[in-house]
Amino acid sequence: MPSLHRSPSIVVATLLTLSVLLCACSSPAPKRAVLKGDNVQAVNFSGSWEMDYGQSDNTQQKLDSMVRELNREAQRRAQQGMQQGSFGGGMVIGGSGGNSGSSILGLVRMADLITQAPLLEITQDTHKIRVKREGDFDLTCEFYPGELRRVETPFGTEICGWNGHQLVFKLLLPDGLSIQHVMTMGAAGQKLNIATTVVTDQVSFPFLLNRVYNRFEPGESGYKCEVTLTRGTVCTTEKQ
Repeated sequence: MPSLHRSPSIVVATLLTLSVLLCACSSPAPKRAVLKGDNVQAVNFSGSWEMDYGQSDNTQQKLDSMVRELNREAQRRAQQGMQQGSFGGGMVIGGSGGNSGSSILGLVRMADLITQAPLLEITQDTHKIRVKREGDFDLTCEFYPGELRRVETPFGTEICGWNGHQLVFKLLLPDGLSIQHVMTMGAAGQKLNIATTVVTDQVSFPFLLNRVYNRFEPGESGYKCEVTLTRGTVCTTEKQ
């Protein structure tokens, strides 16, 4: 897995590389954002947040679950006579085309890369929010009643706004690739969940990772955690 400590430019470059690997050759039908409603502020997310690794999704476990589901789907299709061959023409690790091992791993790597920020600093007022993510680029949104924020960038189309009590950031990239972050505040206001879904035309199922954050006051002593490929999640005590 990628290191937690990296520059935003490296993140953007890696994101673009992975998006190229995942892209299909044909132009897909345009995707619509899930946003609806009056697009007015419903929750204030302002504050400092640190990732709760114990409550957040484990990427490897989510990958294993996705592979099992893809295999079950391929077997169901094979039994129905819709497909033939290995896994009924479904996912084959190391193969090519739809549901190939490279497509699945590329999808999962992208989701993991863009959800690794251990610390968030969120500032918000009536019409704007900025989510500063340690080691990653910021998420920003402006929201006004009856209007969704839609911005065209060199990377794709960014759409953001409120969907009830949830704040949604959606990025539509070329060739059927999309990334969506949904922010939800816990009932007591001390926990924040960010559900990130990555979708590509190359894989039958979207890949979803939930990252849970706890509110904290800057300057407090605490733990610093890092996800490593060989040792899993490694946490050490440190004084801020």
